[in-house]
Amino acid sequence: MATAALTAGSPPVRPATPDTISTRRIIAFLAMVFGMFMAILDIQIVSASLAEIQAGLSASSDEIPWVQTAYLIAEVIMIPLSGFLSRMLSTRVLFTVSAAGFTAASALAATATNIDQMIVYRAIQGFIGGGMIPSVFAAAFTIFPPSRRAMVSPMIGLVATLAPTIGPTVGGYISHATSWHWLFLINVVPGILVTAAAWSLIDFDKPNLSLFRKFDWWGLAGMAAFLGSLEYVLEEGPDNDWLQDQAVFICAILMTAGAVLFFWRAFTAEEPIVDLKAFTNVNFAFGSLFSFVIGIGLYGLTYLYPVYLGRIRGYDSLMIGEALFVSGLAMFVTAPISGILSRKMDPRLMMMIGFFGFAAGTWRMTYLTADWDFWELLVPQILRGVSMMLCMVPINNIALGTLPPDRLKNASGLFNLTRNLGGAVGLAVINTVLIDRNAFHYARLAEHVQWGSAEAQTKLQNITLDFQQNAGLDASKAAISKLSAMVQQQASLLSFMDVFYLLTALFATLAIFTMVIRKPAEQAGGGGGH
Repeated sequence: MATAALTAGSPPVRPATPDTISTRRIIAFLAMVFGMFMAILDIQIVSASLAEIQAGLSASSDEIPWVQTAYLIAEVIMIPLSGFLSRMLSTRVLFTVSAAGFTAASALAATATNIDQMIVYRAIQGFIGGGMIPSVFAAAFTIFPPSRRAMVSPMIGLVATLAPTIGPTVGGYISHATSWHWLFLINVVPGILVTAAAWSLIDFDKPNLSLFRKFDWWGLAGMAAFLGSLEYVLEEGPDNDWLQDQAVFICAILMTAGAVLFFWRAFTAEEPIVDLKAFTNVNFAFGSLFSFVIGIGLYGLTYLYPVYLGRIRGYDSLMIGEALFVSGLAMFVTAPISGILSRKMDPRLMMMIGFFGFAAGTWRMTYLTADWDFWELLVPQILRGVSMMLCMVPINNIALGTLPPDRLKNASGLFNLTRNLGGAVGLAVINTVLIDRNAFHYARLAEHVQWGSAEAQTKLQNITLDFQQNAGLDASKAAISKLSAMVQQQASLLSFMDVFYLLTALFATLAIFTMVIRKPAEQAGGGGGH
């Protein structure tokens, strides 16, 4: 079995036998993967159950989105910071503390009695849990030799994409079967087991506590202001007319100042909080770009489908979950296939097929109607799930598979950050387009439903006759109200179709762009010291 003869702060040594890895490390890695699954799942697990949480905490409609936003802001700060902390404290200490803190914060969230407590506990949960995600990616390319990547890369790719995809489904089932408290309590027992396994089994590296003396506090302050404010602006901007809202405007200023401070410290500090030198690796730079786009597709479609089913079809969280489980199933089935293909196929071709598959699925959604249900959404969901895995595996390998070991920890944080930022930017753009195009289409449709329109008059008369059959109703007012709702529904559908057209163009363009990048070397080393 490979031994870990490591000195403080030094990168992992190359295993004595390249294709051999100890059972202890495999179990430790699986525990880390499960911890990452919990942390990523919690991004979306509450999304389908916000109404239940709002009722339970007596929160207002303006306050309840912060259950989601607080988690995202805190997590996006920790993800790039985790690389430095892992080098300073070691993977073992960082992951154990992250798992334990995430578990404790989950338990506290279940005990929240008001919205303020919930926001604080969710912020703690997101910040501490964010330390687990990049650690898994770094460990996968550190302890496993290139010959094992075909097995490991699909595993972490599956978890990174499956967890947020099935989050609304899992959340919907849990909140209906029990109560919203179990959205958080479900993490406690697995979290304790992951914490114990991480402390007992992880032996990938050693701490380098001397880095604490070089900790760049100004860089941390700049990064927190930059990324935290960016996340807030992207979350709240679309619904508050962007810079016309005072809070969004102030955060935009804070974001700009934080960005200046962060990048200045990143290039001048002796030990920067985030080492941006990884972007000098061409494969990592392109891999991060594709990861950003994957974030748009992953979080954008995870948001769009439930919004359509809730707003147009009137589904509750459980019905939405039942309608959308197909994408997760498609990912699960495709993961091992993508691992096999990654050993036999040009990764650029895999990504091209995946991006074209994405584009085909979103193009199919441009034919959306108010009657679409499970069966109409089936093929787009399958294309989404299959395409996600075909893209994710080669992107992971291209981005992280050729980096030297001493760059992996910081690079892993940056790589995961690009996916989350892609999701945040994508959701902001999608929400803005939905709002603007909905207003545009409503105005255009309303022009054709004026009193002078013979067709509109005939439709209104028919609706009025239907309502006259119901005693106690003001048939005229009810008919006008229904006609207005019909126009609003059609405007919403057209705005959804516009978003899907944009996504189709984006993914089709990226599919063509994949052939521009340089083909990575066969069995590229670096990650495992090879």
